[in-house]
Amino acid sequence: MKMNSFYKYKNIEFSKPAAIRDAQEIILKNHLYYIFNISPYYRRDLNGIDLNKITLKNLSSLPFTDKSAFENHNNELLAVPASEIVDIVLSSGTTGQPTKIMYTENDLKRLAYNEELSFAGCGINSDDTVLLTCTMDRCFIAGLAYYLGIRALGAAAVRNGLNSFESHMEIINRLKPTAIVGVPSFLHKLGLFLQSKGIEPRKTNITKLVCIGEPLRDRDLSLLKMGGYLEEIWGAKVFSTYASSETITTFCECTAQKGGHLHPELAIAEIVNDNGEVLPPGEIGEVVVTTFFIEGMPLLRFKTGDVSLLIDEPCGCGRFSPRLGPIIGRKKHMIKYRGTTLYPQAVYSVLDEMGEIAEYYIAVTSDFDLSDALKVYVSIKNNSCSAEMIMDKLQAHLRVRPEVIISSEEEIRTQVFAGNSRKAIRFIDRRTNQ
Repeated sequence: MKMNSFYKYKNIEFSKPAAIRDAQEIILKNHLYYIFNISPYYRRDLNGIDLNKITLKNLSSLPFTDKSAFENHNNELLAVPASEIVDIVLSSGTTGQPTKIMYTENDLKRLAYNEELSFAGCGINSDDTVLLTCTMDRCFIAGLAYYLGIRALGAAAVRNGLNSFESHMEIINRLKPTAIVGVPSFLHKLGLFLQSKGIEPRKTNITKLVCIGEPLRDRDLSLLKMGGYLEEIWGAKVFSTYASSETITTFCECTAQKGGHLHPELAIAEIVNDNGEVLPPGEIGEVVVTTFFIEGMPLLRFKTGDVSLLIDEPCGCGRFSPRLGPIIGRKKHMIKYRGTTLYPQAVYSVLDEMGEIAEYYIAVTSDFDLSDALKVYVSIKNNSCSAEMIMDKLQAHLRVRPEVIISSEEEIRTQVFAGNSRKAIRFIDRRTNQ
């Protein structure tokens, strides 16, 4: 299996579904042969299974791989000699300890190819200058991935990273970028900062915002409040993207903005329920990804822990490949509160709509076996609302009425921006059974 032969399948996502399936059948066969013969982990995990009988239709008969494999069998997951590893990433593990993910030179080429397709899909081309507001250091992969993709596309990259608002303002004024990659909440604050300095973001050269790390859309693909804020402030189109370090695979929206496209030559995505059964398109469950053409740590049916849905109708952009809907939450973050199941994002969406709220986070603790205790901590602007008013708003949208505690903005921000996290920490899980 030539690990760079994904290039010959470029633009297959524009082919009809039957042609996509035929190509994936061939790629899947080669992938199974590769991992069984090269990967110590899968040689053991697939022992006794007749891989010649595995097709797309019965792929679900094969075992899952979960994040604990990276913690407990890290060296066995490595399918190449250590001398072939050129980049090492640390990703959060189930125990809180970072897990090691190792890439070969070919894996980085695949990563660049993936991001090239994704950026092209949302309308970025070689004429664009793209400002990166995400880090390329600290053993993270995101910034490097986007940089490689921009280079592969022939666009110009401005690697300003996790820098100050003042620094980004200077870049926008001097270098005139046409697109920005960053976390939605950061891009919102950057826009407000520019306005405070007399610069109207809508009048800059920015026409596209590629948003990472936080959801932009609801499950019906409508924009969340944050997405609306970004479009309003910047006057730009916003695109949501989803990825994970383990899969080295990105699902990015196209110009139609109707879900993140799967590049079928690079991966297969499934959605499964709590029993591990594959769900049909449109139903919500855990995202499972089988990766193709990865040398270092190839994966089979990797359970990401993220919750979403698949969309299999043809897209307005002309692609026929499946799309991944918005990430609704992390499976381990699911809250069972007074007979209702919800994810933190549902709470965030309500709070984001309330202009009176300055900052917030939520905390979950164990109550009893069938329920959790949920508290919402907020700071408010100018005593503009009460805890009772906020609880009424939450109840109207969520059908439950969690306790709301009002604190100073300093106290809330100390929790939200604690440590060295890349993103705001708005969910605190203190449940003993997690």
